[in-house]
Amino acid sequence: MDRVRRYPSDLTDAEWEIIEPMLPSPQWMGRPEKHPRRAVVDAILYVVRTGCAWRYLPVDFPPWQTVYAHFTRLNRRGVTERILTELREQVRLAHGRHLASLP
Repeated sequence: MDRVRRYPSDLTDAEWEIIEPMLPSPQWMGRPEKHPRRAVVDAILYVVRTGCAWRYLPVDFPPWQTVYAHFTRLNRRGVTERILTELREQVRLAHGRHLASLP
């Protein structure tokens, strides 16, 4: 069941269209994901933007343990850094700036 957008930190549909393809695909074997990926990402953004503790996530998000597990897995795999780099490049190009060469 999808959440209703409620918080300023929730992604808009346009933002989700940009972010979703950057996320690793779900495991094709094993148990299917219980919670929508967008709800998990919205919950991560809520914690990051508000600074609240994981355990204080509002109840309309997936359980904090699930959200935290996704967050740590994405960070460990370097996904969040790749997403931030890609978004930064898109913004720079949209503003007519050249991409900075990385070492």
